[in-house]
Amino acid sequence: MILWSIFALMTAAAIFAVLWPFGRGAQKIGGGSDVAVYKDQLQEIDRDRAVGLIGEAEAEAARLEVSRRLLAAADQALAVTGAVTQHSFRLRRAVTVFALLILPFGAPGLYLALGSPNLPGEPALARIKTPQGRESMASLVAQVETHLAGNPNDGSGWEVLAPVYMRLGRFDDAVAARKKALALNGETATREADLGEAEAAAADGVVTAEAKIAFERAIALDPHEAKARYFVGLAAEQDGRTDEAANIWRSLVAEAPPGAQWVGFVREALTRATAASSAAGGPSADNVAAASNMTEDQRGEMIRGMVARLAERLRDNGADVEGWLRLVRAYVVLGDRDKAKDAAADAKRALADHPDEIKRIDDLVRGLGLEG
Repeated sequence: MILWSIFALMTAAAIFAVLWPFGRGAQKIGGGSDVAVYKDQLQEIDRDRAVGLIGEAEAEAARLEVSRRLLAAADQALAVTGAVTQHSFRLRRAVTVFALLILPFGAPGLYLALGSPNLPGEPALARIKTPQGRESMASLVAQVETHLAGNPNDGSGWEVLAPVYMRLGRFDDAVAARKKALALNGETATREADLGEAEAAAADGVVTAEAKIAFERAIALDPHEAKARYFVGLAAEQDGRTDEAANIWRSLVAEAPPGAQWVGFVREALTRATAASSAAGGPSADNVAAASNMTEDQRGEMIRGMVARLAERLRDNGADVEGWLRLVRAYVVLGDRDKAKDAAADAKRALADHPDEIKRIDDLVRGLGLEG
């Protein structure tokens, strides 16, 4: 309120400054010099007649001539004064209207058209500390969230918001938005794969059971869905089935369309899985075929057996950092976080002479939330 009062006083002062010169009386026009000269001539004629320099007849004739010129000069001065006065009046009226109407009402209108009166105020220090570009993203997210709070059934809004949440690292919010988009817009392979990706991100990169279900639904809808196939391979790798992961990624690379940007990323994963499978003596093709006919309990038992064999191998040869990483992930997937922590500690002891590899173990521990 104080700010608006200050603005009102400033506007009034500006208007007063504009109107003050026009409220003063009209200045006398200097065009009346001819009239003054003729008046002096009349007085001079009277003086000459008084001292006898000219006669009465001559004086009268001179008076008539000078008076005629005086009247003509007076009429001309009056006409000029009237014209100037009328022009000045019109100018004053135009300036007065501008000052009274355009200034107080035009300035707010211009601000409403070009300014942002609806945005909340923000301290200057906060604006300086806000990284460039972040304020616009935060503003966009806030606007969409406000819209969706009043229109929760706007499926396109949830579709727009979900990837933004992913970029901001708000993975739980991204999962909720993906589920809303699926429910409102219908099931597609892409939406299922996006949901699985968000769920894996929310679990620190671990392909959880819920995420795997979403990826499997995506592949059922579209067997060529690349994102879902990659994550299914990642789930196999995290379960210790590196040979199966390698087969999935090998097929994915072979079927990739020309110029696909994700091919290089999948090739790196394939190289990692192939190397780990060779080093660990992963499951044979017969094992993989048999696993596809097992029940969930039987498959889980087989996975636990593989994890146990991997742990035993690492106790004998602890220099395999990839094996340790795989073992820690496998324990997390199996839900045994205590064993995952113990495996990480064993790995750091076995790799004590390799600080770079210990850093990889520490990064994984932080990523899986195993600290403390």
